[in-house]
Amino acid sequence: MPALDPELAARLQRTPDGLVCAVVQQYDTREVLMVAWMSDEALARTLATREATYWSRSRQELWIKGATSGHTQAVHEVRLDCDGDTLLVLVDQQGAACHTGDRTCFDADVVLPGDGAP
Repeated sequence: MPALDPELAARLQRTPDGLVCAVVQQYDTREVLMVAWMSDEALARTLATREATYWSRSRQELWIKGATSGHTQAVHEVRLDCDGDTLLVLVDQQGAACHTGDRTCFDADVVLPGDGAP
C-alpha cells in the first residue's frame, strides 16, 4: 500500500474517526457529483493510482468507486481546502455517481429553487 506523504498528512484535519470529507466534481464541467469520506489509506491509494478510493462508513472498508458497478471515477486532480478538513476531488465520471443510479447524488431534492438570477 502506498504511504501518504507526511507533509500532507500533517495538514489534514480529520474527524474523530480519522476521516476527511471529499467533495467530488466532474473535472471539466465542475458538476458536483457526490460527497464521500477518505481515510489516509484511501487518499494515499487515490493519489497513487488515480482511481477514486473512499472509506465506506456503513461497511467499514475501503472501496474503489466503480469496482462492482463499473461506474468509475478517473481522478484528474485533488485539492485540499484552506482548513485542511475537506478535499476537492476532480474526476472523469463514467456512468452514475450516485448509488441510486442518478448521474449525481444531488438530482433528487431541490430544497430552495433557483431565483433565475445569474
